[in-house]
This record gives sequence, structure tokens and C-alpha cells, in this order.
Amino acid sequence: MGKLSRLDQIMDYLKGHNLVTVEELVNVTESSPATVRRDLIKLDEQGVISRSHGGVTLNRFIPTQPTTNEKIYKNLTEKQLIADYAAQMIKAGDSIALDAGTTTLEIAKRITQIPVRVITSDLHIALFLCEFKQIEVTIIGGKVDDSSQSCIGEHGRSLLRQINPDISFISCNSWSFNKGVTTPTEEKALIKASFAEKANKVVLVADSSKYDSYSLFTSISLSKFTDIITDTRLDTESRILLSNQAFKLHIAD
Repeated sequence: MGKLSRLDQIMDYLKGHNLVTVEELVNVTESSPATVRRDLIKLDEQGVISRSHGGVTLNRFIPTQPTTNEKIYKNLTEKQLIADYAAQMIKAGDSIALDAGTTTLEIAKRITQIPVRVITSDLHIALFLCEFKQIEVTIIGGKVDDSSQSCIGEHGRSLLRQINPDISFISCNSWSFNKGVTTPTEEKALIKASFAEKANKVVLVADSSKYDSYSLFTSISLSKFTDIITDTRLDTESRILLSNQAFKLHIAD
């Protein structure tokens, strides 16, 4: 894995400390105070941090749904490793449900040679996979959410209630031990929950940068998952906590 970007260095440091000063971040990133302040202004505008006279804290509440374009290159290495691991769970003849998201899109890229049936809410995934003759693609339909270019609403939920996939892969923008998978909108929460209802295996695919953050609406409690796949940057304390649950924790490296 290459050197972390300056913003990633700042985020990593914030995750391990309650209150951080500009001077600390200057030392951590080996950057000038002016450069660090510009980065903090950017993170503040995105709602990622809270700034005060005493310093900077990480804001773990995510108020809005980020767009696909905003997410697609973020933590890409981790998403690719998670997708590599997830794809190994899939075998020829399986029916799999792919929730909308950039991590599930990476899974789709890894199954093009496997004859499977795919049910998805994600327009990007559906358009990509329908190019491959050995893959049968069903898109759930309904209203399109413009931030994620995916289907939401009762029409899609009704279809999901009628299917029994072998594996359902669910992605998210925020997850935590106490609050589970959360979303900024009720419609997104309901559609994600529908993906988890009837699958034989329900697998959360979520990189560690999203752990211990939350949005307004709870979609799925972690107890509903059979498996969780995340990356090596999940801290040791969280790994121990999650490893002692009914689901199986997988660390992709």
C-alpha cells in the first residue's frame, strides 16, 4: 500500500484522538500550518470535522448521502481488497443480490467470468454486468435516487421480498457496533433492510473508515449479518469486539 495522502493522514490521526490541534497535525503530516488549515477548511465544509478554539474533532455523524462521484476513488485500495475477498464467496450458479455502492461495484467487476444471477438496485452495476452473457441481471426498478444512481421505494422493496438469493452483499456509508448500518434517508434505510431479509448469507462489505460513524436512520443491526468484511485499518479494540459476535468478521488484506 502506498503512502497515505495528507487528508488520509489527518483523518487517521483524528480517529485516534478526541481533540487535535493544528500544531499536532503539522507534525503528523510534515506540512505547513497554512496547508493544514486549508485541509481543515475543506473537511469542515464537507461536515467531516468540527472546529473550535481548542482544536479539531472528528464529526462521526453523516448528515447527507455522498454522491457516487464523491465516493468512487475514496479508500479505493481497501474497497478492492474487500471486493477480492467477497468474490471468493461466490460460485457458479449462485444468485446474488448487490446493494448499491462503490464497494459492491468492485465486487461486480470481479465476477464477470462466473455464471450467476444478479439482483441489484444500482444502475452502474446493472449496466456493467449486462454486457456479460453468462450473467443474468435483474434491476429492482422504481424511483431513482440521484445521489447514488440507484433504485429506491416500494416497487423495488416488493421485488426484494419475493426473492431468496444465496448471498446478499450490502455496502454502507456508516456502520457501528451499537447503531448498525445507518443511512441519511428513510428510503435508503428501507431498501437496504430489504436486501437483508431473505438471503441465505447476508454480508456487509464496508471499509474501516466508515466504522463508528452513523446517520439518522438505522437500516440493519449488525446481528442480522452472517459475515462482515472490512480492511486491516480497523483498530485492534474494534476487531476484538466484532470478533466476539455471532457473525464472522473477515479482514481483507
